[in-house]
Amino acid sequence: MTARQGGTGPRSGAAPRRAAAALPAFLLLYGALYAAYGTESAYLPAFFQAHALPVQSIGTVLAAGTVVRILAGPAAGRLADRLGARRGVLAAAAGLSGLVGTAYLGAYGLLPLLAVCLAHSAVTAPLAPLCDALAVPAAAGPRGFRYGWVRGAGSAAFVGGTLASGQLVDRFGLACIIVASSALFLLMAPCAARVAAPAEPEGDRTEPAAGSAGAAGSSGGSGAFGRLLAIPAYRTLLVVVSLVIGSHALNDAFAVITWRDAGYDGTVVSLLWSESVVAEVLVFFLLGPWLIDRLGAAGAASLSAAAGMLRWGVMGATSALPALVAVQSLHGLTFALLHLAAMRVIGAAVPDRLSATAQSVYGTFALGTASAVLTFASGYLYGAVGLRAFWAMAALCAMALPFARGLAAEAPAGPKPRENG
Repeated sequence: MTARQGGTGPRSGAAPRRAAAALPAFLLLYGALYAAYGTESAYLPAFFQAHALPVQSIGTVLAAGTVVRILAGPAAGRLADRLGARRGVLAAAAGLSGLVGTAYLGAYGLLPLLAVCLAHSAVTAPLAPLCDALAVPAAAGPRGFRYGWVRGAGSAAFVGGTLASGQLVDRFGLACIIVASSALFLLMAPCAARVAAPAEPEGDRTEPAAGSAGAAGSSGGSGAFGRLLAIPAYRTLLVVVSLVIGSHALNDAFAVITWRDAGYDGTVVSLLWSESVVAEVLVFFLLGPWLIDRLGAAGAASLSAAAGMLRWGVMGATSALPALVAVQSLHGLTFALLHLAAMRVIGAAVPDRLSATAQSVYGTFALGTASAVLTFASGYLYGAVGLRAFWAMAALCAMALPFARGLAAEAPAGPKPRENG
């Protein structure tokens, strides 16, 4: 395996040129995806309220959408693997995301908004995992682009979309966020059809040979999930990311509340939040690939867990501004670096024909479930002990540390495995 993000790829002289030529298409794809997320996410609850949804029902509708995403993401990823059509499924999901999203404009009240939210959640669920399933192998090669470049561009586009949505809402009203995000999702469809997809599998229609990783299950969906969980490195990775990235749930829900209670005004709160996003982008673009090359996936995951212990430990002890400024910069390690390590493990350990399924299980089911459970628990924790609830998140990162170290023994260092059959 090379030092580049993801698994092995073609080594011919044409391959690096194809990878380099593929970079602009992937940048546009990720930019459209995350700009759409950023444009819509911040103002969607306010849009619901403006469309006659009672305040007490907003959380119910959003939670229902989360449940649908957790279930729909892996199913769509499995479909893409079975058909050998990651680009096709991604393009279809992106087009449907844009079309279904426009239905929000005519939906008023609980049942219509709930119906649209469930449908929209189902079609948007596989977008990010399928993008990653295409980008990770395309980034492989001696001179291929870094996966962190396209994912960092996505984070920057999310910030840009969030900032633009505020300006749009002030000038044109809340409906414009639906129009803008739907247009961006629609833009993804032709982009998805044009990105490079090296070594696209032909599909997963054959039975695995006896004694292979898939012998215990059929080539159907349940068998595929079983084969994934039979890969030690992938199984361990799910534990690590669920604990470390899941530990961000308390921060996402209560950090701003904590800072405001400490007396900081909106400008300070915005700067603290922006600092974490800037750190994320810098790690994706610059520091993360360098650390992955030198520490490997296991070392990077261990560093991410240790950084989480420090970050949440400090936030549980003090709200002093110098301490908050110092630990907000750790977001690049606690999230972005671990995501890069996850892409390295998936690219190296998971067979090509299961990569879309693996990305979807990782990105929607594992992280979605962990986030939902820990967000629910965070409310009770914060209500009971206040600021010290962050220490529980530090404990989760401490629990992840031995598993992260175990990736060193479980993640293969050689070429990507291939299934029999």
